Amino acid sequence: MRYQGIIFDLDGVICFTDKYHYKAWKALADEIGVYFDETINNRLRGVSRMASLDIILERSDREYSQEEKEQMAAKKNGMYRELLEQMTPADLSDEVRETLDALRLSGAKLAIGSSSKNAKLILNRIGLGEYFDAVSDGTNITHSKPHPEVFLKGAEFLGLDPKDCLVVEDALAGIDAAVAGGFDGAGIGEAATHEKVTWPLKTFADLKEIQG
Repeated sequence: MRYQGIIFDLDGVICFTDKYHYKAWKALADEIGVYFDETINNRLRGVSRMASLDIILERSDREYSQEEKEQMAAKKNGMYRELLEQMTPADLSDEVRETLDALRLSGAKLAIGSSSKNAKLILNRIGLGEYFDAVSDGTNITHSKPHPEVFLKGAEFLGLDPKDCLVVEDALAGIDAAVAGGFDGAGIGEAATHEKVTWPLKTFADLKEIQG
């Protein structure tokens, strides 16, 4: 066993909720008359809700108060949570499920490290509600990635040092966070191209070979 603990980002790694985020942000942007498309949406990956809203409002022709922004972010999250109700265990791929089971059999503790405040809801929807040994998410952190807090808390919840844990990410900011926290990082998708990634992955199942 190479790593005692493995900490996974949720969105884009374990499952994919991008389409639900996009629909909710698009509905909000349309409502306030701000242009929004999938290219802009790509800038929101791995970014906190309020920071995402600031990116969308770059195209607005008016300034919004902090209170107005918080109301808009809450409205978007309400729409997003309604859309998440469409998720089912079918949204968890066989490859991910089988790989997680194999990693657990290797003796590793498994955790989620996600900036999302909806992580537990998503895990419940896809049938992994009680699966992970720890969940570090947007409800217990004050800093978003690339700050390493969410992963440091995940390691703390597992009772492990960062040097004994692997972080699995799909976003460049996630690998930045892993490196900043003293973790090895496995990158899938865009994160596999990060210059400081320890393990570039072609598929999620590659994790089984890393763990040996």
